[in-house]
Amino acid sequence: MGFFVLDFCVGRKEVMKSPKNNDNSNINDDIAVALGYDAKSMTAPSVLAAGKGHVAHKIIDTARQNNIPVEQDPMLAEALNQLEIGQEIPAELYKVVAEILVFIMETNRNYISSQK
Repeated sequence: MGFFVLDFCVGRKEVMKSPKNNDNSNINDDIAVALGYDAKSMTAPSVLAAGKGHVAHKIIDTARQNNIPVEQDPMLAEALNQLEIGQEIPAELYKVVAEILVFIMETNRNYISSQK
């Protein structure tokens, strides 16, 4: 079997815009968490990067520039943001993270099939 690594960012809270506040003044509420997983050396995905505000935007921008899938899930981002860099995700988050991984893999598989 080959080496398998999957990284993804769990997306940011959406910035609320109103007629009185049409700028990105809530940028500091944004959260991003990048996870990595190597089936050969890890028992669960672990946190590669996490941050709020401008750091969150940098994580998301870097992911997109490197074609790493970005999933928007504010509640999961909040939960994962409580973990330390390098820490594996806790068992209670396995199911929701697994669902995201399956979705990403299916999307990638469908994209590759459509390119043939």
